[in-house]
Amino acid sequence: MSQHQTFVRSTSLPGAILLGLGSIIGTGAFVSVGFGVELAGNWIIWAILIAAFVATCNGLSSAQLAAIHPVSGGTYEYGYEFLTHDLGFTAGWLFILAKSASAATAALAVGFAITGWFGGPGWLAQLIGGMVLLLLTLLVLGGLRRSNQANAVLVGLAILGLLVFIGYSFSTPAPGQLQMPIPQGEPGGLFAAAALLFVAYTGYGRIATIGEEVQNPRQIIPRAIVVTMLVVTLLYLAIGWALLQYPGFAGSEDFVLANLVDAAHQAGLTRWVVTLAALIAMCGVILNLLLGVSRVILAMARRNDLPRGLALLNPERTSAPAAVWLTFAVMAALVAIGDLRLAWSFSAFTVLIYYSITNSAALRVLPGQRFIPRWISVTGLLSCLGLAFFLDLTVVITGVALILLGLIWHRNRYRPH
Repeated sequence: MSQHQTFVRSTSLPGAILLGLGSIIGTGAFVSVGFGVELAGNWIIWAILIAAFVATCNGLSSAQLAAIHPVSGGTYEYGYEFLTHDLGFTAGWLFILAKSASAATAALAVGFAITGWFGGPGWLAQLIGGMVLLLLTLLVLGGLRRSNQANAVLVGLAILGLLVFIGYSFSTPAPGQLQMPIPQGEPGGLFAAAALLFVAYTGYGRIATIGEEVQNPRQIIPRAIVVTMLVVTLLYLAIGWALLQYPGFAGSEDFVLANLVDAAHQAGLTRWVVTLAALIAMCGVILNLLLGVSRVILAMARRNDLPRGLALLNPERTSAPAAVWLTFAVMAALVAIGDLRLAWSFSAFTVLIYYSITNSAALRVLPGQRFIPRWISVTGLLSCLGLAFFLDLTVVITGVALILLGLIWHRNRYRPH
């Protein structure tokens, strides 16, 4: 790859940490923890800790790989470099599908929330979601430095809203001190919740995905992942405790933390801060997923898994316009369809398989290049595969079918280099 086709290394440690936080604090904090409470009941704290442990193992494996192979593309590139072209392609294929659907879901959530305030038909929510997606796409086209500046604002406001909610929950007695049901007879609810919550952690992978744009990646990437995981785990534990105070609302299909404030009849500033934080966090998720998916598309184009024109950078080498616009097009199409229930259902399966490939690649790193012990990657691999067994069979079948569809495309297009 020629020098003029590689990105400028402009991201420092704070920027990498903010990128990781912005990729996680959104649907994870405002939605997934609520689903976890529905599945695990009073065991939600344990589910959060299990998910955090598995995610930390996977994050360290990602850091190991990104430090010695710091190029855009994440596990897609690691699969090619350390495993096989089929496994590399599978990682990239799953990443694009799952994260495009996640971004479209977040855009629709913003649209429906706004139309819910002021009234309006469903198509208006889709239009608003598409406009939000377009605005954030223009930010990404400005390069990673400008995107990081916007991301810092979004992350700060989202965390502020979460802290307001957590503080409110700790200071206000819960109505009736209702208790959540504990799963009976088997740990299925606990581990199913851990599988969903693992997805809520996986935004740290975006740090590795942009490894080509990080300064001194061998030091910055591992530190950024560890700090991100610590901050997010503490937030999730506090949110999980708070949701146990309001069990009737934790599992609602349209759950956001602002619902709890409304349910407790809290008027004024608290309600608006939490509600706006939820919308801002969703925008942060979209921004970071646009970055992450476009970089994977760029990496796949470099290897001819997608048309080569998608690998072209702008003259300043700060953005890949063709890859970004294709990312926008895929996400906008999903917003226009408006039915992402299946995409949400198999997102857990896709990321568990994705990080299974990550850990497998990390196990192939030579001893002289390794700075994490092998048992971390082994634990991450076995944990990902183990949690996948607790997902619904329909989800697993759908995920396998999508993997096979992608491999058919890849086999027809692949040319050895």
